[in-house]
Amino acid sequence: MPWYNGDYPPSYKNQPVKLRNKAVAIANALLAEGMPEGIAIATALKRAREALSPKSPKKKTGKTAYKRSPGEHTA
Repeated sequence: MPWYNGDYPPSYKNQPVKLRNKAVAIANALLAEGMPEGIAIATALKRAREALSPKSPKKKTGKTAYKRSPGEHTA
């Protein structure tokens, strides 16, 4: 069942409005693709959280490229 104009799944009730609206839009798109309703609800909420979360900086791998100074020799 698609959701419109303030009609949304009960599990979205306590979510912030911006997140809820994004999740409803995603859930409706998933339903249109034929996904079962329960899975669409959960998947849409997860994707909405990912879409609206602040982007974290890229994690460093710990490998740092070491540049030698001109004239520096290896032992």
